[in-house]
Amino acid sequence: QVQLVESGGGLVQAGQSLRLSCFAGGVGFSHTRMGWYRQAPGNERELVATISMRGGTITYAESVKGRFTISRDNAKNSLYLQMDSLKVEDTAVYYCNIAIPGRPFPGYWGQGTQVTVSS
Repeated sequence: QVQLVESGGGLVQAGQSLRLSCFAGGVGFSHTRMGWYRQAPGNERELVATISMRGGTITYAESVKGRFTISRDNAKNSLYLQMDSLKVEDTAVYYCNIAIPGRPFPGYWGQGTQVTVSS
C-alpha cells in the first residue's frame, strides 16, 4: 500500500520561506518520478514541479521558477520542496505525488499540506 505523508506547511508572510517534505512508504521510491502539485480555493489542481528518479531531470511551473526548488533523497524515501520568496498567490494545499512507473503523472496522492502566505 502506497502512503505519502506531507509535512512542513504553515502560515508565513510574503517574502518568507517554507520547506515541504513528503515521506513515501510502501513503494519503490527510487524507481519512479515524483512531483508536487497545489490547489488553491476555486482553482484546479496544478503541477508545480517534478523530479526524475535520480534527480537528473527537473521541471517547474513558470509561476514558481527561480523561487522553488524540488529535491529528493532516495535513501530516506523523501521528497522536498524548498519555497523561497513566497507570494500571496502561492497560498494553496500542496500535494506530493508519485508516478506509477511507466505512466504519466499524476499517480498516487498524499493527503496534502496547507500553505498560507499573508501580505
